[in-house]
Amino acid sequence: MQVNIYTTEGKKSKTLELPENIFGAKWNADLVAQVVTSQASNRRAGTAHTKNRAEVRGSHKKPWAQKGSGRARHGSAQSPLWKGGGVTFGPRNEKSYKKTITKSMRSGALFSLLSAKLKAGKIIFVESVPSVSKTKDADVLMKGLTNIEGFKTLTYKKPNNVYMTVQGVDAAGKRAFRNLPYMTLHNVEDLNPLDIANSRYLVIANPEESIKYLSSKLK
Repeated sequence: MQVNIYTTEGKKSKTLELPENIFGAKWNADLVAQVVTSQASNRRAGTAHTKNRAEVRGSHKKPWAQKGSGRARHGSAQSPLWKGGGVTFGPRNEKSYKKTITKSMRSGALFSLLSAKLKAGKIIFVESVPSVSKTKDADVLMKGLTNIEGFKTLTYKKPNNVYMTVQGVDAAGKRAFRNLPYMTLHNVEDLNPLDIANSRYLVIANPEESIKYLSSKLK
């Protein structure tokens, strides 16, 4: 399959033949759901922690006698029923949320999502992205891509609107694009199913080199 490659001004530069096994893969909803859910779980910090009734501060003395007071029976002020008491079934920081994802599962879900994005017309292939160090220059660059037919909403200020992959971006370039509220920029080596699934548009710079890297995943 052939696609157009554009300049940062939104003008057609040339065409590129895409490999069918990467951008023409069948949609595998079960695999994509499993990988995306596992990646989201692996990103959890797991730092949320609540104290149970044995850990909260205070005396564990019985508040009052079992009988004769006319009040309900209680054995400890640390009971979850009491204000300031322990928490029942709350999050604990010793719990691990890590899930195993094999390389074949990750690459299969990645190619399935790339194929679905391309079929939906949500991928732009850009010849190259010049080095920028200021956010206003990065914004001008992104607005130039809105000249491409079907991508007028590329720069809408919505979180996760655009995910861009580049080849070897420097720290200054990352900072320039990071300040744009609608996009995320990473090296092509960081391309993963979770970020693709969460983003509306995908911009791939230096597509020849990016496809060469993705083809290595097939091995």
